[in-house]
Amino acid sequence: MALLQIAEPGQSSAPHQHRIAIGIDLGTTHSLVATVLSGKAKVLPDDKDRVLLPSIVHYAEKTTEYGDDAKSFITTDPKNTIISVKRFMGRSKADIKFQHPYTLIGADNEMPAFETRTGRKTPVEVSAEILKQLKDRAEASLKNPVNGAVITVPAYFDEAQRQATRDAAQLAGLNVLRLLNEPTAAAVAYGLDQDTNLQTDHNYVIYDLGGGTFDVSILRFSQGVFEVLATGGHTALGGDDLDRLIVKWAKKQLNIDVLDDAEYAAFIVAARKAKEALSDQPQVQFKALDHALALDRTTFETIIQIALEKTISVCKRVLRDAKLSLNDIQNVVLVGGSTRSYAVQKAVRDVFDQEPLCTINPDEVVAIGAAITANQLIGNSQDGSLLLDVTPLSLGLETMGGLVERLISRNTAIPVARRQEFTTYQDGQTAMLIHVVQGERDLVEHCRSLGRFVLHGIPPMTAGQARIEVTFQVDADGLLTVSAQETTSGVKAEIDIKPSYGLSDTDTERLLIEGFQHAEEDKLLRHLQEAKVEAQRELEALEQALKVDATLLSEQQLTALNVAKDHLYVQLNANDIQAIEEAVQALKVYSDEFAALRMNRHIDHALKGTKLNDWSDSN
Repeated sequence: MALLQIAEPGQSSAPHQHRIAIGIDLGTTHSLVATVLSGKAKVLPDDKDRVLLPSIVHYAEKTTEYGDDAKSFITTDPKNTIISVKRFMGRSKADIKFQHPYTLIGADNEMPAFETRTGRKTPVEVSAEILKQLKDRAEASLKNPVNGAVITVPAYFDEAQRQATRDAAQLAGLNVLRLLNEPTAAAVAYGLDQDTNLQTDHNYVIYDLGGGTFDVSILRFSQGVFEVLATGGHTALGGDDLDRLIVKWAKKQLNIDVLDDAEYAAFIVAARKAKEALSDQPQVQFKALDHALALDRTTFETIIQIALEKTISVCKRVLRDAKLSLNDIQNVVLVGGSTRSYAVQKAVRDVFDQEPLCTINPDEVVAIGAAITANQLIGNSQDGSLLLDVTPLSLGLETMGGLVERLISRNTAIPVARRQEFTTYQDGQTAMLIHVVQGERDLVEHCRSLGRFVLHGIPPMTAGQARIEVTFQVDADGLLTVSAQETTSGVKAEIDIKPSYGLSDTDTERLLIEGFQHAEEDKLLRHLQEAKVEAQRELEALEQALKVDATLLSEQQLTALNVAKDHLYVQLNANDIQAIEEAVQALKVYSDEFAALRMNRHIDHALKGTKLNDWSDSN
């Protein structure tokens, strides 16, 4: 009997054809690429057997150099040697507040470009150069073209930073299967090595301290399902910052106020070497230019304490978000090169009161998880495992009174779609502005604006009759599309949310922290705004009715109604919820009486000329 070969649409029907998929960890300080070979994920080395590619690009007059070949230019030609480009991705020029040697060009509210010897280079272009190197490495190692790639990003990357990463990948000629959160990739790598057929759920903390970003995620592993319960982090906190703290300490010890760009770069290199050496030795020498200082572990812990406390604070907040205690955590997984530091491991051990997991190389674990996911998405593996990622911040839109109506709450599993119905506020309204925002506060002014678009062509109706269906859709990459449709006419408008720059590290942290700190205040403000909107709606409806039927009221009734109406207008200018609600109730006494008179008049008009037997049963 012949073997029938069946393939999905668009896939080759050639038997046993293996499509090449890779996982890429696009890191702040180092990047690497991995793939699955013979059922096992492995990182791919270059022709010199090096798996880590330093995320460095040097622009010379005639050539461009990458990785290890570009490292020596950090101190000799810092303005044309781009390092830590990930920290510039999707961020505005105004957001870049840390010291760097580059000349940035562009408007303050746009993602900046680097002015180099070979011309203007955007962070997207620089990242694309790094990704191209990894793609070429994979194709040379596997001797086949790459069909698709999963690229990892920090869990806390917002819409703009994710979109910038996808743009860089496409510029590098990569078919992006998915953007995957770095902690989630680590969970995939570890989860597939564990027995997932457990009788009880296991909760893991993924502590990911890389070169430039910090992420922490809590994941629940249960019978092959990996679910992200909560995530948090800091988009500008990592090994680079530990290096800067060491440099700050050294400058103080040496009584140095200012370093030029070349000197600063030399101090950063020396700080990194000293930090790494302290993982194996109790005391090392910090050597930069003609300076030398003794640095021991105790001093190092003191120097970086402020950064470690920030990471632990984020861990505790994410635990609260997941509604878990320290006793609910079975394992802590360390990810990122910075977790090699003994000081980081000690801080994690002390907080969680357990030895953290580090059985997979922390530099490689993210790329390995990305490779496993890529292998599944390309169709080479069907192991039955399921991954549920989450959106890190709430998404919603502006409603009357400057209030936020949340459609997708933070830590909602993605991909996800949410639909909600809204209506018009004024009679005859033919257009509606849809203002999309991101954040945890109840007022628009406290959230971050993501985009606006207008739905035109709404049929003119009485206020409240139109039905506007708004849909928020977040794809597996965490990218948002918003659409709005008037259900009776079918008119529709939509927008892909692609901001020109991302949240600053300060704004990212602020959105979450303020959401907690001002929860009670926001509740009262929302109540106040809702009371004002309801009162204004009542007043507008009353004004419209008086234009038509004011003659139904006696002079005394009209005077009393106007007095109550004016009193409500006065109370609207005072921020007293109780006073507004009492004024609304006082007005209702007269407006209800007016409404009854209007109803009687319209009934009389409708029944005029009708005989009693017209209403009798005609059987």
